[in-house]
Amino acid sequence: MPWQNRQNTPLARKLRNNATDSERILWQRIRARQIANTRFNRQVCIGPYICDFVARTPKLIVELDGGLHASTTEEDERRTRFLEGQSYHVLRFWNHEVIGNLDGVVEAIEQALLALPQPLP
Repeated sequence: MPWQNRQNTPLARKLRNNATDSERILWQRIRARQIANTRFNRQVCIGPYICDFVARTPKLIVELDGGLHASTTEEDERRTRFLEGQSYHVLRFWNHEVIGNLDGVVEAIEQALLALPQPLP
């Protein structure tokens, strides 16, 4: 499966254990099927990338970007193209959006989930 990349597993585990403030805040609102009864996982390896939050069944990825990403837009675009090539839909939010407008971010995630094809029961 494309999301399995055992080489990055130790790094993904390290990232889970050292989450940023915005990752911790968002995780509290999307964990345990709180949004549209959808399960998210944190720091998931998909190909050569580690994605912040992934809902595997509806194939939605939520990425949180900090100030570093302002200078890496070309790499972010390449990453997004790869992930979309794996049939994922990618949502990106800035860290300050999560901190300053958490309800709006959660609403955008929920709307994206509802717009995606739903799995059969």
